[in-house]
Amino acid sequence: MLRLYPALLALSDNQSKNIVTMTNNSTGFSTWLDIVGDRLLPAFPSVGGQIKDGILYARIPPKFLIATMFGEINGLETERVKNLAKLFKTAKFPYAINKDMKSYLITHSISDIALLGGLYFENKISNEKTARTRKTAQQITITLKTYLRAIQKAGIDINPSAFKIVLKFPNFILKFFFMMWLRTKMVKDMMLPDYASNANNEVVKLNNDLLKFLSERGITM
Repeated sequence: MLRLYPALLALSDNQSKNIVTMTNNSTGFSTWLDIVGDRLLPAFPSVGGQIKDGILYARIPPKFLIATMFGEINGLETERVKNLAKLFKTAKFPYAINKDMKSYLITHSISDIALLGGLYFENKISNEKTARTRKTAQQITITLKTYLRAIQKAGIDINPSAFKIVLKFPNFILKFFFMMWLRTKMVKDMMLPDYASNANNEVVKLNNDLLKFLSERGITM
């Protein structure tokens, strides 16, 4: 996310017919379109991980949890979307076509802001012991619900719709779920210094962009 704009500017004169962006976005596509035009095909990977000594160590979760999402900004299933789907299918890589990538990416950004922001609270990277507390689970729960309600007020659909269920769950159930999540190996990996530093910077950027996006629509946090 932090390196996206320089990357798009570098590609602005590139002759490629399609530019697939696999990154978070908490504000929409207007700035991206200004740079690369309708060649833009937004996407988001299902993988996580980090680069160590020049090697990408990826985490690919099961498809029922999350798949690589992509789709046209206007929601149409164009020929290039179908072709990209064929590539993922051939590679046996989990994917799904999403008809509202703007809402999806904003919703996903909120999940990152809430979950990762709980680990890197107030721009400070927590230690593993501090992160695995009821206080952290409470903070994640409140942040997630608050931001989901805010984007609804801004006219953004919660996407995927499964996140709408979050608003209906009592806080104590969500806190229990996040307490369990905070004890997973995934979170332990996220606390590693190199990963945590980069992730924290991205979360700060996503949060600042989202607050600006909401403020421009008359919603203050």
